[in-house]
Amino acid sequence: MEYPIWAWAAFTVGVIFMLLLDLQVFHREAHEVRAREAAAWSLVWIAAGVLFGLFVWWERGGQAGLEYFTAYLIEKSLSLDNVFVWMVVFGYFALPPRYQHRVLFWGVVGAIVMRGLFIAAGVSLLKAFHWVVYVFGAILVVTGLRLAFKGEEEVLPEHNPILRVVRRFIPMTETYEGQAFFVRRAGRLMATPMLAVLVVVETTDIMFAVDSVPAVLAITREPFIVWTSNVAAILGLRALYFLISGVLRQFRYLHYGLAVVLIYVGGKMAASEFYKIPTLISLGVIAVIVGTAIVLSAVAEMRERAQAAQPVNPGPTHGHGKDG
Repeated sequence: MEYPIWAWAAFTVGVIFMLLLDLQVFHREAHEVRAREAAAWSLVWIAAGVLFGLFVWWERGGQAGLEYFTAYLIEKSLSLDNVFVWMVVFGYFALPPRYQHRVLFWGVVGAIVMRGLFIAAGVSLLKAFHWVVYVFGAILVVTGLRLAFKGEEEVLPEHNPILRVVRRFIPMTETYEGQAFFVRRAGRLMATPMLAVLVVVETTDIMFAVDSVPAVLAITREPFIVWTSNVAAILGLRALYFLISGVLRQFRYLHYGLAVVLIYVGGKMAASEFYKIPTLISLGVIAVIVGTAIVLSAVAEMRERAQAAQPVNPGPTHGHGKDG
């Protein structure tokens, strides 16, 4: 079902307006985003995504609405890996907290552009070469298995090849210059470390797009739903980072949940020519998998804290005096 031009235009204008409002009004001055502000913005972005999903449901029917919400949930869940990588990157570059929002703003803008290209390429491939559906399905299953059995992977920004090229051809200052990406020194235009951070953020998102776009295409082939669900989920990533970055490491079983999700949608995609799993069932399965991983992680964390808080019992003591 083709969506009219006005729907594409209205969604795009709405996204641009909200981004400009975020950058030019609420975050015009660099400041550290606290938990309360991050929680408020998270609610705003989630509400916007849900309201748009309800609009799709009302405009195009229940099937389209379920496809949107399932794709949105998949993208939101897989995006948690982005948050972890951002933590590592910001720590590596010692990026002051007050400048992190500016990097993430442009990182999200770049991610939206890249996702658009990936989605256009994926949809075109599926239309032109039907067998690509099995390739995408296999990619998701293999990625899920790798995620399930991987150890603690270390993110090393200094090994990023694109960052090496940038540093080789663009002169860079030694220190941050406020929230500027470029400054002039003695009439010479130079980049600041902010640009290096942005380059790493953008290039790591490309790796995540390789997983998330095929996963959403496993739910629906409708470009409008794939695009809007991706963008709606990505827009809330900045607020989500500031809200949960401090506790994300405690979700010890989350990567197992995400691995199962990838394996499930990969298998669903590969088997779609023989049997189409109803979207409502997929939505429920994915919600249960992610929710179970989070709950089990929270229970394990609370159990460890309770054990650590218990006093150590040294056991009975025995005297060694002599009998008189």
